[in-house]
Amino acid sequence: ERNVVSWTSMISGYANHRYGEEALKLFSQMQWETVKPDDITFVIVLKACAGLVALEQGKDIHVSIIKSGFEADDFVE
Repeated sequence: ERNVVSWTSMISGYANHRYGEEALKLFSQMQWETVKPDDITFVIVLKACAGLVALEQGKDIHVSIIKSGFEADDFVE
């Protein structure tokens, strides 16, 4: 069964090998399947956005971080 750990691992693999578009697609698919991201997921997805210079997507992720309550998390800051 796919959970946040397996999704985050796949997203991380793409992001770490500079396949940011694929990482963001997986993140979208993860959310579509109603798997909630955790703080680690958000950090990795922001890394993918930075690698793509995807400012608008990064802003959208930031909004999701705030809505999820991770904005006060030292790991995400």
